[in-house]
Amino acid sequence: MQPSCRQCQGRITGLMYGILFTMSNGPKKKLTQKLKKTLPVTGPQAPTLYELMQWYCLTTNTHGCRRIVVSKGRLRKWIWITLTLTAVALVFWQCALLIMSYYSVSASITVNFQKLTFPAVTVCNMNPYKYSVIKPYLIGLEKDTIQYLKELYGYTEPSSRRRRDLRTPQNMSAAEFDYLSKIKLFPVKSINDNQVDTEEIATRKRSRMDARVAHRNAEMDDENIVGYKLCDPNNSTDCTIFTFSSATSAIQEWYRLHYMNILAKIPMEQKIDMGYSADELLINCLFDGKPCDARNFTLFHHSLYGNCYTFNDAKQKQLLESSMGGSEAGLKLIIYIDEEDYNPFLVTAAGAKILVHDQDDFPFIEESGTELETATETSIGMHLTESTKLSSPYSECTIDGSDVPIQNLYDKKYTFQICLYSCFQMEMVKTCGCAHHDHPLPQGAQYCNFDEMPSWIYCYFKLHRQFVQEELGCQSNCRETCSFKEWTFTRSVAKWPSINAEEWTLRVLTWELGSRINKNLTKNDLANLDIFYQDLNLRTIDESPSSSLTNLLSNVGGQLGLWLSCSMVCVLEIVEIFLIDSFWVVLRQKWHKLTKWWKNHNQEDEEQQHPHTMAGHDNLGLTEEDPPTFNTALQLPRADSCQVPRTPPPLYKSLQIQSNFSEHPVNFDDEIEEM
Repeated sequence: MQPSCRQCQGRITGLMYGILFTMSNGPKKKLTQKLKKTLPVTGPQAPTLYELMQWYCLTTNTHGCRRIVVSKGRLRKWIWITLTLTAVALVFWQCALLIMSYYSVSASITVNFQKLTFPAVTVCNMNPYKYSVIKPYLIGLEKDTIQYLKELYGYTEPSSRRRRDLRTPQNMSAAEFDYLSKIKLFPVKSINDNQVDTEEIATRKRSRMDARVAHRNAEMDDENIVGYKLCDPNNSTDCTIFTFSSATSAIQEWYRLHYMNILAKIPMEQKIDMGYSADELLINCLFDGKPCDARNFTLFHHSLYGNCYTFNDAKQKQLLESSMGGSEAGLKLIIYIDEEDYNPFLVTAAGAKILVHDQDDFPFIEESGTELETATETSIGMHLTESTKLSSPYSECTIDGSDVPIQNLYDKKYTFQICLYSCFQMEMVKTCGCAHHDHPLPQGAQYCNFDEMPSWIYCYFKLHRQFVQEELGCQSNCRETCSFKEWTFTRSVAKWPSINAEEWTLRVLTWELGSRINKNLTKNDLANLDIFYQDLNLRTIDESPSSSLTNLLSNVGGQLGLWLSCSMVCVLEIVEIFLIDSFWVVLRQKWHKLTKWWKNHNQEDEEQQHPHTMAGHDNLGLTEEDPPTFNTALQLPRADSCQVPRTPPPLYKSLQIQSNFSEHPVNFDDEIEEM
């Protein structure tokens, strides 16, 4: 008798149940992994951010976060949320203040009494070259200047003026004296935006110019405006008119423009010979009560002031020191001014110019110098202050300028002013093709002159305007030095020589000069200088950090313990949870969604490729993760035919409950064979 269909189905169900149970009752390690998959996951492996945050609040040592989770009642939860967020905000605020105070500095001032090195003192005559020597080079320029003064203001050269040799140098051509055709000086009648009405001096013919207007000490409503026009030789439409409300300023600017162009053609050795020697400039010298002479001075040639001389320069074998304070221990100089031989159009003031500076600093005497009057005795008392600033990260100062991307063209140590002028000179060479005569010459460049480079003057004015407006980037690239010396001065002036001492003093000084000058000195030819330390107190200003790294960490830890009752370990824990673990939780969620989508996509592709293939039926009630049950076994599909030959009856012994953690699984295949 053949078994019925229900009996066949029962046997098949029992057999499959045994096989499934045998597979689920494998080694202990595999079973433990399957059980872990069904247990709830917490901690860093939490499936969602909510569960991760909930686990963190229950396990952290920060009490506020724990109270948010364990508190019963919505009101209490919101109260603890508010208190916790307030504490976090206070911690951030206090830590920000601590970090700001860490980058602040405190200054300490100390005063020491000691011997002080006497500073370098640079002395220049305000008249750069002897007018009687350089005048042959200025014949054409002076001729045009006198003509302008005569046409504009009715000026005539006084007959009492001493006539000097006006022979033209052999290396100067007559064409070089035609300054009227190069840069003209004219009165300005009206200005309307970029339209300027001018009048030609020689013909009184009025004309209108289209050019930019640059006002130098001139107002739009001034009646007596004088100016000159500069244009780019390569572009006649690119012009600028420089206007002056003061005729004196206009004449001097125009004269100096051509004067510097003439000097550019004269060799340096010849310019030094045309200036004042140390023996001529310095009549008498005393330092610390001892006589000094030209051997204690170093020549320094300035483009505007000619031959200058530096006392106690770094090139001297041994620097001089002041043994005591007071005028008797300082430097005393009598300077020969020679006012009668001054250039009347270049210099309108008479006297000397001095600058006190460090031995390693370049003497920018034009910008920082102090004038000395003639027929007076000028006493200057000094106090020395040395300042030292902290570099990065406390300030942007530089120690020696090696980290500044600008080449130092001067043979002195780095300063902010040296950096600015070096930057401008490099831009001048790059833009205009030549170097300006006021600054050192870069390697491979040459100084500008009008004959070889007619466009350099206008190029210089445009570049200088950009430099003043900080468009070249020099001010942003250059940085202040971290250490520097500063002298403060107390100046007093007295009439010298007095009426009673004038006669014998001037006679003795004339006799001392001897053959160096061929005239009798007057008091307007001399200036007396007395410069000294008022005391030997060295004032030192040093910067130091307001807080150390140890204090910063201690203060931050105190704020964390005060407001959040946690330590730096808690901070590391917060970083781990909120940054690392949260990132991995989100990444796992995205990855699971992606793998699920990819699996469904592949299944849809397989169904489309094999629509009629029926390999079997999936039991929706049974998954790989779930252990088999009796109900799931009953949900298996029915067999297509009830004829199942030689099918053994089910092994009911396999339905017995056994321990899931058994280390020796039952071999049901052997029992089936025995049956």
